Amino acid sequence: MPRLHGFTKKRLLHIYELMVQSRRLDEKMLTLLKQGKSYFHMGCSGHEASQLAAAEVFQAGKDWAYPYYRDSAFCLGLGMTGREQLLSSLSRVEDPNSSGRQMPGHFSHRNYRIVTQSSSTGTQYLQAVGTAMAVALSRENEIVYVSSGEGATSEGDFHEALNWSSRERLPVIFHIQDNKYAISVHISEQTAGSVYELSAGYNHLARFQVDGTDFFESHLAFQKAVDRARKGKGPSVIVSDVVRLLSHSSSDDQRKYRSEEELETDRERDPILKLREACFAAKIVKSEDFDKINERMTHQVGQDALWAESRPHPLPETATDHMYSDAPLPVSGEKKVIAEKIVMVDAINHALHEEMSRNDKMIIYGQDVAGDKGGVFTATRRLTEEFGQTRVFNSQLAESSIVGTAIGMACAGWKPVVEIQFGDYIWYAMMQIRNELAAIRYRSTSDWSCPAVIRVPVGGYIHGGLYHSQSIDGYFFHLPGIRIAYPSNAEDAKGLLKMACRVDDPVMFMEHKGLYRYASAATTEPDEDYLVPFGQARLVTEGEDLTIITYGMMVYKSLEAAKTLTSSTGARVEIVDLRTLNPLDLDTISKSIQKTNRVLVAYEDNLTNGPGAEISALIADHCFEYLDSPVRRVAAKDSHIGFSPYLENAILPQSVEIVTVAEELLEY
Repeated sequence: MPRLHGFTKKRLLHIYELMVQSRRLDEKMLTLLKQGKSYFHMGCSGHEASQLAAAEVFQAGKDWAYPYYRDSAFCLGLGMTGREQLLSSLSRVEDPNSSGRQMPGHFSHRNYRIVTQSSSTGTQYLQAVGTAMAVALSRENEIVYVSSGEGATSEGDFHEALNWSSRERLPVIFHIQDNKYAISVHISEQTAGSVYELSAGYNHLARFQVDGTDFFESHLAFQKAVDRARKGKGPSVIVSDVVRLLSHSSSDDQRKYRSEEELETDRERDPILKLREACFAAKIVKSEDFDKINERMTHQVGQDALWAESRPHPLPETATDHMYSDAPLPVSGEKKVIAEKIVMVDAINHALHEEMSRNDKMIIYGQDVAGDKGGVFTATRRLTEEFGQTRVFNSQLAESSIVGTAIGMACAGWKPVVEIQFGDYIWYAMMQIRNELAAIRYRSTSDWSCPAVIRVPVGGYIHGGLYHSQSIDGYFFHLPGIRIAYPSNAEDAKGLLKMACRVDDPVMFMEHKGLYRYASAATTEPDEDYLVPFGQARLVTEGEDLTIITYGMMVYKSLEAAKTLTSSTGARVEIVDLRTLNPLDLDTISKSIQKTNRVLVAYEDNLTNGPGAEISALIADHCFEYLDSPVRRVAAKDSHIGFSPYLENAILPQSVEIVTVAEELLEY
């Protein structure tokens, strides 16, 4: 039979064995669930042929994979064992996917370059594109596999990923496993036509529509897609028409929304049966050969399950491990002044220049960052001229794309330093930041790290109105897994940004727009060896009557207030500039409060649930016995920010408010 050309009997039996193993694993995992030994299951049954066709043409350990939660057979095809998948099902500590930190089916394996995945449908598309960008920059002959169901193609990240990868002709293969149902929603209710039609119109993008229950047809499509990717011709979309032989998950019952006739039609298209029939028709394999495999796989999966049940659970005391890197932090050299005065935006530019020179794998991109312009604030000016368009370039106008691709680049060993043009528009990227960037180390128990840096201009006092003046620090202060730096002057901006470019954790680097060229924020410029440690606050002024805890623009509002207070009351005010919100320097805060016994927290974010609320709570927990008065806050009103300066000034915190609250504390 012509379509079996090139497949030996041994190879076909191996493919069949992997199909059956995947099917038996589904069955065993559902049994373990019914026995109360596991908690959740998502099946691969019906998807095995197209997945193994893909695994056959990818090079395990060399190529990259971003599978989704049904890709059990694909991962077996790359080399993952049934035992490893059972460890995941039973949430055992030796599970290489996540050591019990994620639900089963969230695949990850460093040895096979299977990059850790989450439950967020569609986030993997852009990460795969980012890894393909890294591959292209490295000029390695590698390709990237990324898959999903047809439902996830409704996510904007899918279309953003097609756009970016097609424009750059990146070596990425999108495998859409179309079983017609996103949980219970039929494709006719969510897609304007087919996914194949939906992906038309992108230059350099090849498209294939295949019967995903037919291994040979699927294999041919993957062969063609992989061949063109390795030759630099660009990405491909392969839409596999597959069947879902199990309900969406163990929490679902598809009999409630699918007829028995439809289910029976799917069972008749079972890819295991179709492979057997094709081999019988070609007279290449005998029935008893298949029967022996069935028997052996049933026994093996049963024995593997007994072994996995015997393995240890994660220890409760390890529950918060792997939040951050345990690698030693870089150490600063002795500070040497190389310029008597520099404004903050230029200090940022110089820091980026120095770190780009130091690290050949550092990449800078974002909206408008390239060329002579260097961004709307000129922070990246002249960097393209110096380092070339492959290392400093403009992204598409899509914040999720910027962060999502940065994740993929970082996972592939590069150091992306990306810019979100205004903090007000970072919300498009929140899924990538919250569920991906912040969680990759934790959910993979440090098998994968994602040390991307996100530079974000933030803050008001610039007449920016609702959408150019937001303070976003409160949202990210709540988020474990990401370091937050927030400099208030040029020297700190340079030292903190250089540190951010060297640590092995993701960093949100917040730059107050009002401080970029603010005269009071200008300082001498330290040399290229100067680094500011994260978690080390700075004493701006020393005092003994009142402590003001602050950061960013509020450092200068606090200085104005302190000058007024000294003039009017004689009080000596100690101002602590936090410099980083995560980690937070509680030691410096505590020592200052022990000296002054009164504290005010001044910050630009909203009063309610802003960073100052948590800092105040920490002070109450750790410094209560030192306090002679309540902890007070000065912050922005719980309001959007008006454009008119009269409205803006009424909403954002002012020095006079700090003076008023400070006077009340001093009189307490």
